[in-house]
Amino acid sequence: MKRRSLFTMVPAASVLLALRSSGAPIPQPALTAAGFSIAVQCWSFKEFTLFEAIELAAAAGASGVEVFPGQKIGGPLADEGLDPAKAATQVPVILEHAKKHGITPVNFGVTGIDKDEAKARVTFEFAKALGLYGVTTESLDAVDTLEKLAKEYDIKVCFHNHPKPTALWNPDTILNAIKDRDPRLGFCADLGHWATSGLDPLEVIRKIAPRVLAFHMKDRASIAEWSHDRPFGTGVINLPAILDEVRKHGFAGNVSIEYEHNWKTSQPEIAQCIGYLRAYSNIKA
Repeated sequence: MKRRSLFTMVPAASVLLALRSSGAPIPQPALTAAGFSIAVQCWSFKEFTLFEAIELAAAAGASGVEVFPGQKIGGPLADEGLDPAKAATQVPVILEHAKKHGITPVNFGVTGIDKDEAKARVTFEFAKALGLYGVTTESLDAVDTLEKLAKEYDIKVCFHNHPKPTALWNPDTILNAIKDRDPRLGFCADLGHWATSGLDPLEVIRKIAPRVLAFHMKDRASIAEWSHDRPFGTGVINLPAILDEVRKHGFAGNVSIEYEHNWKTSQPEIAQCIGYLRAYSNIKA
């Protein structure tokens, strides 16, 4: 384990107090007229620093970003990777840059979270300091700890699915583990990975809609056969019907665009995806 300074162990409340004292903003959710936020999962810009990802997301028209662990931050923190254990030094810098570009951090992940409460608490302290809606994870083995901390911090825990043969590809695995638990535990629905696994994302959503808390939204050219991500509305995934379904159940989370194609030149496609979501929101408002 890397050694940490005393400052990296400061509780989230102390970090927030320091931010308020410095005049830095505490982020607030940025919701569309249809009641959800539009974000870019920074993994889409993994070839860039977090500072650059924030700038690219803003220029594409997003109002939020989902950050992921380890991404080089850039700016005054240069090659330092995003690390929950460094919240006291990293969070103020990130929030200042996000505010400058009109961006709100919304989620953190996909990240592993330990079932040991003390270790897991570091992630929740970081999320609270950053003002996040939720954390995105596949650590279903830590569900007891995650439920306890989700209640304590009032932060959503969004279980993410990668495709076959990973452990959580089947939505029933997650649903069976959380169906009787606190409603702050739910899905981060990765539509493209379900499609890769041969599942129709709309049919999955119809089954789990009340427990969907966030999206890694994708469109694809095919169900079952792998295909790269496409601009929304140009593939076969019925995104309007999916959004209609979760909104019936009060969905008010974040829709993170995770675009895993044209890694260094994807901003125009991501902007097209954002425009698609805004058009949907304006029609449904």
